[in-house]
Amino acid sequence: MPRKLPPDVERNHVKGHTYLSFRRGKGPRVRLPNDPTSEEFMVAYQAALVGRSTSVRDRFVPATPGTIAALIASYMRSAEYIGLRDTSRTGYTRRLETLRTEHGHRTVAGLSRERIITGILQPYADRPGAALDTLKKLRILIRHAINIGWLKHDPSLGIKRPKIKKIRSWTDDEIEKFKERWPLGTKQRTAFHLFLNLGQRRSDVVRMARTHITPERKIRIKQQKTGRELLIPLHRDTVEALDAYDMHHVVIITTAYGKSFTVDGFSGWMRDAISKAGLPLDCKPHGLRKAAGRLLAEAGATAKMIMSVLGHTTLAEAERYTEEADQAGLAEDAVIKLERHKANRTAQTSSVGLGKMPKTRAKSDGKE
Repeated sequence: MPRKLPPDVERNHVKGHTYLSFRRGKGPRVRLPNDPTSEEFMVAYQAALVGRSTSVRDRFVPATPGTIAALIASYMRSAEYIGLRDTSRTGYTRRLETLRTEHGHRTVAGLSRERIITGILQPYADRPGAALDTLKKLRILIRHAINIGWLKHDPSLGIKRPKIKKIRSWTDDEIEKFKERWPLGTKQRTAFHLFLNLGQRRSDVVRMARTHITPERKIRIKQQKTGRELLIPLHRDTVEALDAYDMHHVVIITTAYGKSFTVDGFSGWMRDAISKAGLPLDCKPHGLRKAAGRLLAEAGATAKMIMSVLGHTTLAEAERYTEEADQAGLAEDAVIKLERHKANRTAQTSSVGLGKMPKTRAKSDGKE
């Protein structure tokens, strides 16, 4: 029985010979080494995933046993890596390729807390997001090394996660400013409402199509990141935006050439729309998802309600997205609820006249 191949790898039969190649969707084929168990194959496959186009044979240098490069090749043959979703695997592979290129010659046994901090993470001191992602991927490799017996303990224990600046929610003024710049009927305004009123990620908004909209004015979404299937009623503002928008393609938001956007292309296009609206650089598309959570919280939606719209799987995630909710308004609502609760507990009739109060207390043990 033929060996199961990694995702996006196919067997090609030409003139009695079988070849392996990498192909994503309808993209170009990239020839791979014929042995899917070899380290050369894994290096070539890793390069194809991140879009490297140089010759496999020119690039390949066999990894020395016990090195980080050899560990990466071993991890990429594991069920954990092969089982990743396509989008996750691409992100993993980019970071693993960077680790292999910059630190592949280092030995796994030589990894220590100090060497990880100074040798691997320090170059990203001015890029905390990249530092955090590098630490995450390195810890995955370390866990794999422990599982296969290359390490006995985790040398990254005690290393603090780099603090990154969180993407903030859009303010109400920024939301209104965008709407003033992009009126109903524009592609930018339609995309804006899909973000804000559905609270989804860019990877989901870019795939939304008219076929996902039900006759009851709801939209079916299968989140690309989580695989969760959602059915969300369309907000009346979204319905108004869709009715005013002249849709020429099954996909709702398309390029100027009437074709589907890539996720990165869509993000860049949305970034341009935000800039043309005169909004600051820290106003990001994902901030509209944060704004959706904030507005839901301010409207009195419970954490479970917010989870059902945004697609979160834990309460902690929902709470994180509502951190910027209107604290003053929520506090006022909370105090009003408390006052009403106390009022309901207060006796409705006076105790005066309901009985006679004793003039003196009973004696006990001969004392008053």
